[in-house]
Amino acid sequence: MKKIALILFYVVTIVGCKMGKNYKGTDVIVPDKFAQKDTSLAVISDTVNTDTLNVPQISDLNWWEITQDNVLDSLIDKAMKNNKNALIAAENILQARYALKIQNAEFLPKFSMGISAQRGNFLNNQIGAETDIFMGAGNLNWELDLWGKLRRLSEASRAQLVATEYGYRGIMISLISEVATNYYNLLRVQSQLEISKRVAASRDSMLIIIEARYNKGIVPMIDVNQAEIQLAIAQGAVPRYQRELVNYQNALQFLLGENPGPIQTGKPLEEQNYNIEIPSKAPVDLLAQRPDVIAAEYQLIGQNARVGAAQANRLPTLSVSALLGIASNDFSTLSFSNPLWNLGGQLAGPLFYWGQLKRAADIEQSKRFQSLFAYENTVLFALTEVENTLVEINTLKLEIEISERRKASAINALTLSSQRYDKGVTSYLEYLEQQRQAFDAELILEGKRADYLSAQIKLYKALGGGWLNTDEKNAANNAN
Repeated sequence: MKKIALILFYVVTIVGCKMGKNYKGTDVIVPDKFAQKDTSLAVISDTVNTDTLNVPQISDLNWWEITQDNVLDSLIDKAMKNNKNALIAAENILQARYALKIQNAEFLPKFSMGISAQRGNFLNNQIGAETDIFMGAGNLNWELDLWGKLRRLSEASRAQLVATEYGYRGIMISLISEVATNYYNLLRVQSQLEISKRVAASRDSMLIIIEARYNKGIVPMIDVNQAEIQLAIAQGAVPRYQRELVNYQNALQFLLGENPGPIQTGKPLEEQNYNIEIPSKAPVDLLAQRPDVIAAEYQLIGQNARVGAAQANRLPTLSVSALLGIASNDFSTLSFSNPLWNLGGQLAGPLFYWGQLKRAADIEQSKRFQSLFAYENTVLFALTEVENTLVEINTLKLEIEISERRKASAINALTLSSQRYDKGVTSYLEYLEQQRQAFDAELILEGKRADYLSAQIKLYKALGGGWLNTDEKNAANNAN
């Protein structure tokens, strides 16, 4: 009979109904294409239910194919291993796994034990002569999941684990983007620093010539002053870029999880790969490939399960308990020949709680709406980020072409103006203006190049990233 009772309890636990609604996806309005990808056609929005999409998948988008700089690749690899925020996020995954195991253990009976020794004249609610009593017993308590509360809480814990895993993935992809962006800015500052030093040296030589001409009465004092001003402008840029150089080096070292210090760089900015083509994706792909979007949906799934658990709290609970032990008033006579035992069941439930449990369920339902709005907001942010990055790439590409033409023209104009000034055909003010134009054109071009490369890695991140390294990609391919 005991076995039959346990089997019945087990059946009730397994097949019992679950309170609350099962998650069946979320309706999201997404456009059929990115407006900045094809501006010739109108954008049409449609409602997509996430339950009809493919399971979350990793895009075959490799960051090392975008960067194509061995030094940058090594920095990213080091950052993914040593970055402190990444290590913290990894520990969050471990904690979420432990939390799921703790929650799943609620399905099983709990065993406890106790040993006691007493002496007195008040035992078993009776007053008598002084006596001793020694007791040892084991206890069993088991709450049966009659209304699915434990299953809902397990479902919530599992969803939290998956959300944490995708949160970690999002942090790693953001880390790749941050390292690359800081690296490109470091290359920019290095280039701008070299340009400033070169221009300062050139203007210093020119000042010496102008001073010599002034001493011979060939040019007026204003030419010397103008030459000194232009030299000061170029010299003043050097410490500014030196300061930025150290700042970007230290920022990279921080991302690498190392102490501040110099950073070795690879190819200069001019030699980086600008023929980058990141595969096109449809907006709906973000729902299944962007880590922050997927994590937000799993947060919604977990909160949906907590609503069911809160509703189950309003219903009675069914539990079984058992005790097995021994007792005696003489320690030497303790034995299992005449054991203590007890087996019982309990059905208990709330009666008058003055709406507390209902309000608790209402709070969880309100939190579910918050999770839904947070998910929708995450999707909107993802779509906006991709659109902004696409237009950034398109316009920066044009700006680079314009800046390259501007630089070439400015340098050519500087050469011609120098020749004209040496022959006395033009004023020194015209020559100085051409110097300024050429200097600005070189600095601006380097800035546009760094911005363009950063925008490409930003697009990689906005589209959801891809494999974190070749080992992860190969392991996934072998598993398939």
